[in-house]
Amino acid sequence: MSRPSPRVPLYTQIRKYIQDQIQQKLWLPGERIPSESELVNQFGVSRITVKNALSELIEEGLIFRVQGRGSFVSKDVSGEPSIYLSPAKTNKKKPLIAFLMPRLDNLFTAQLLSGVEKEITKQGYRLLFCRTEDSLKMEKETLREVIQQDVKGIIIFPVEGETYNEEILRLTLSEFPLVVVDRYLRGIETNCVCSNNIEGAHEATSHLISLGHTRIGFVSTVYHGTTSIEDRLSGYEKALADHQIAIDRGLQLDHFDNKQMNHILNQGIVDEAIKLEIKEFLQKNREMTALFAINSAVGLSIIETATEMGIRVPEDLSVVFFDNFELSALSRIPPTCVSQQEEELGGEAVKLLQSIIKNPKQERRMVLLPTKLIVRKSTGSCNANLRSK
Repeated sequence: MSRPSPRVPLYTQIRKYIQDQIQQKLWLPGERIPSESELVNQFGVSRITVKNALSELIEEGLIFRVQGRGSFVSKDVSGEPSIYLSPAKTNKKKPLIAFLMPRLDNLFTAQLLSGVEKEITKQGYRLLFCRTEDSLKMEKETLREVIQQDVKGIIIFPVEGETYNEEILRLTLSEFPLVVVDRYLRGIETNCVCSNNIEGAHEATSHLISLGHTRIGFVSTVYHGTTSIEDRLSGYEKALADHQIAIDRGLQLDHFDNKQMNHILNQGIVDEAIKLEIKEFLQKNREMTALFAINSAVGLSIIETATEMGIRVPEDLSVVFFDNFELSALSRIPPTCVSQQEEELGGEAVKLLQSIIKNPKQERRMVLLPTKLIVRKSTGSCNANLRSK
C-alpha cells in the first residue's frame, strides 16, 4: 500500500500521482483510471480525499467521469500537442492510421475511440490519435501534421459549425484515403459512417405522437452546419408532418452551446443559466406536453429543471432524447432515449477506410447505422389539461 507523505495535503499528492501517470503516458487518452475504491485502498485515505483529487482533475479537463463506468483520461499535462500513438509494444513497422476527434470527454467519444482502436489493431495498423479541441484552426493544422507522418489513411470526426475545413476538401479531391465519422459535410462528397439520425429522431417523435402528444417541443445545441443535429431536426419535423401535425417554431429552443452541455455530462451539474432558459421556455409553452432533446445532456437538463419547477415527468411532460448513458435504467426517472452504436461506428469507419486504401478509385459511400429507441419511464400518455393550467 502506498502512503502519501504527511507534508503535502493528501488529495494534492493523489492528484499529482494521477497527473504523473498521464504525463508519462502510462495512462493513455480514453483509458479508465483506478476507481475511487481502488485509490482509497492504494493510498490508505478516505473516499472524500480521493473525491477532492478527482474533482480538481475533472475541473482542469485532465480526466472525465462517466456515470456507472468511472473516470477516464482526457488529455495529458505535458503541454505537448494532443497527439498520441498506440502503445509502444506494437510493431513500429506497422502502417499508421490517424484518427482526429474534437474532444474525448464523454461516453460517446470514449466508445467511438474504443471501436476505432479495436478494429485498427485487428486490421494490423497502428493508431495515431489526435484531439482537435473543437477548433477548426487546430483541425486544419493537425491534418497537415498527420500527413507528414506518412499515415496510410485518416478517420476524422469533424468539429461542429458552418465553416468547412478546406483540408478535408483538398484530401478528398486528391483521393487520399479519408473517412468522416458521426457527421457528413453537406456539399462535399466524402466517404462517411454515421448513425441514421433522421430515422432515430423520427422514431422518437413518432413514439411521443403514439402516446397522444401533438404539442411536442425540440431542444438542441446550435445546429447550423452540423449535419448530425440538422438530420435530427429533420427527423423530428418529418414525424410531425407524417402525422399532419403543424410545425410550430415557437416550440423550438436551439441555441445551447455544445461545450456547456459536455461540461454538464462531465460534472453532473446543470448550469443555473441553462436552467433559467429552460424554465422560461417551459413557462412560455404551457400547452407543450412533450419534448425531444438533441442529446443526453440537454435531455437530463430538461428533466432536472422541470422536476425543480414541480412539473412531473412523465405525468405532465414526456421527455425523450438522443444517446443512451450508463445507469439510465437506474436513474430516478429512467429516461426513454435513442441509443447509437458508438463502438460499431468506429469499427465500420476503419473497415471502410481499409477498403478505400485497397481500392482508392472506388465510388464514395455513406454507411448509415441504425439506432434503437429504448422506452423507459420518462415518456407517458398525454395529459394536456395538467400542463396548460
